[in-house]
Amino acid sequence: MNDLRTVVKLVMLERKDILLSILFGFLAGIAAVGLFASSGYLISRAAFIPPLYALTVVIAVLKLFGFTRAVSRYAERYFSHRATFTILSHLRVSFYNKIEPLAPQIFQKYRSGDLLSRIVGDVESLQNFFLRVYYPPIVLVIVFLSTIVFTTFYSVALAIVLFVGLLLTGLIIPAVFAVRQKRLNTQVRERRGELSTEAAELLYGYRDLKIYQKAEEKESQLLLASRNYVKEQEKEGLHSTLSHSMNTMVSLFISWFVLGLGAWLVVEGELNGIFLAMLVMVSLTVFENATPMAVFPVHLEDSRRASKRLFSVVREEPYQEPEAPVNFPVEQAPSVRFTDVTFAFKGENYAAVQGVDLHIPQGSKTAVVGASGSGKSTLLQLLLKIHPVYEGDIHLGGVNVESMEREDLWAHTNVVLQENHFFYGTIRNNLELACDGVPAELLTEVLQKVKLEHFSLEDEVLERGENLSGGEKQRLAIARAMLKGEHLWLLDEPTSSVDALTEQALYDELFAQAADDTVVLVSHRLAGLEKMDQIIVMDHGKVVETGTFDELMARQGYFYEMKQIEKSVFL
Repeated sequence: MNDLRTVVKLVMLERKDILLSILFGFLAGIAAVGLFASSGYLISRAAFIPPLYALTVVIAVLKLFGFTRAVSRYAERYFSHRATFTILSHLRVSFYNKIEPLAPQIFQKYRSGDLLSRIVGDVESLQNFFLRVYYPPIVLVIVFLSTIVFTTFYSVALAIVLFVGLLLTGLIIPAVFAVRQKRLNTQVRERRGELSTEAAELLYGYRDLKIYQKAEEKESQLLLASRNYVKEQEKEGLHSTLSHSMNTMVSLFISWFVLGLGAWLVVEGELNGIFLAMLVMVSLTVFENATPMAVFPVHLEDSRRASKRLFSVVREEPYQEPEAPVNFPVEQAPSVRFTDVTFAFKGENYAAVQGVDLHIPQGSKTAVVGASGSGKSTLLQLLLKIHPVYEGDIHLGGVNVESMEREDLWAHTNVVLQENHFFYGTIRNNLELACDGVPAELLTEVLQKVKLEHFSLEDEVLERGENLSGGEKQRLAIARAMLKGEHLWLLDEPTSSVDALTEQALYDELFAQAADDTVVLVSHRLAGLEKMDQIIVMDHGKVVETGTFDELMARQGYFYEMKQIEKSVFL
């Protein structure tokens, strides 16, 4: 329920619309009771054939109740739905504010399909919280109690019957059905998450599934997930229908009991017979407000589960920015120093980076090499504070990165990662991510530098760059880094999908632009490292060798062995 309290706090931001919804809901409910009560009284009164003027007041009251009911119901719908849409807006903004600081590492914990199901499906489910859970019970209780007080003026016994009916239809029956509803809602949400995950994996991996002849198997898994989801929805629907039917049956039984008891009271002379039809009509009408309580447990449990699944994503403590942040040293290229840095991914038993000590001088060109999984990329991610929890110290330009804001650090760094995202739009749109308002001539010049002159700025880029080759994506990412023009370059396998000749041309352009900048290049290739000021060799999260290319080759250690293996493979 703690997560649901968060939703309640967001609901209470719309106090004005909430109060108006309750007010007009009460007016609509009590006007409906008054409309049918006056109708019953008018029918009974007319049976005695009184003069028409004796019925004029009742007829006028009847019309007033009808008009009030219609206007109040419209106003209730207007204010309640306006509040709902505004509350959903608050909910989305609040959730985004909480998930945004977790974005770099959240995909390590949640599959994209499941995450999408939570963000979209569970937020949409919470739209019923205000409309079906929050204010309708308040309106029901006020209308019911007002009706019971009215009924006591004619018969205390009938008022007690109505009160018992309120307890049965508004509390006891919904509570009984709520027990099983918890289990059903859990299963429905789990099946929906599985369906979203299977659908996302089939769409994103369809090409590979086709290549390995596994598409039909994956499709069968998707169909199975779909059938399981539909089956659980059917169970939930049947349970909801049974609850509603039971509530309606009890409501009708109470109305029949009111009729029978009222008739007996008339015979006994304890109730004026002219009021019997009125009281029966009152009981029939007031239970119209109680009947929707049959689905109250459905929406309550649905809202509880939705809020729990949604906010469980952001339950982890977000990264806390320093209280007194130090600005990034933008005047010149910074130096980089790692001091006894150790880091392990959450849930892993071994350290991805262990006891790393290294120094990258200001304006130097440093390569970090090693086998796959040796911790090279993790080292860059720690420098970028993508993983903010680690042991040791990292200094940038003599300033501890812990004292810098991540946004400031990212804003002053040219970064090319192994996987770079490309948005649906044009080449121009994707280049302008690095810098707004860049002249078209400069954009075209950068495309030429990265050997993408065959593209025009208005060429289309599909979602995730699906119409670009791996090499084109990497060159476009390098172009964005060049446009950014900062003094610290962090390059993680930037040319792994590019041929050797193009790679050499790219490095020539890149190092020409970064002549006075600090460059850290992560690479599994050992060719072309002769001109690097420093080469850092990593193995199993540790730095095993450091030196220039000639020094490492002369030492004939780990790097020398790697170089000999590379020669034997490619020569």
